[in-house]
Amino acid sequence: MRQLIAIALCCAGIVSASAQSGTTDEAAIKEVVRRYVDARDKRDATLLAALFTADADQLTTTGEWRQGRDNVVKGSLASSEANPGSRQITIERVRFIANGVAVADGRYEIAGTSGAAPRRMRTMFVMVRGAGASDWLIAAIRNMAPTEPAR
Repeated sequence: MRQLIAIALCCAGIVSASAQSGTTDEAAIKEVVRRYVDARDKRDATLLAALFTADADQLTTTGEWRQGRDNVVKGSLASSEANPGSRQITIERVRFIANGVAVADGRYEIAGTSGAAPRRMRTMFVMVRGAGASDWLIAAIRNMAPTEPAR
């Protein structure tokens, strides 16, 4: 009986530590996305580049597929220049799909500067664990412009 209790306590500790780690990782992932928005707002290529893996890619709502960190950074900065406004990404769900790999889904809004209606989109980030235990990097971004549901 004591062995059963000891095993149960160990399992409870593992589940608790895993849940705590997931919460910490989720917060770290949301922070990376916040830093991404901040770097775009500042038009800072160095800050932006530090958030991506070397082979990162991005598929935009216009269908442009930026491949490689340098192209993602250049394209993001060009897009920010061409589409000025206040960007806001709200991550609604983080799902860990493998050890060190997560998908972060959320709402993406660009509020226009000239009184135009905000652009409301969806976004998905594929995140991978970096060198540090709590470091996360962006491996891919997929932006989507919602359309009417199929009937």
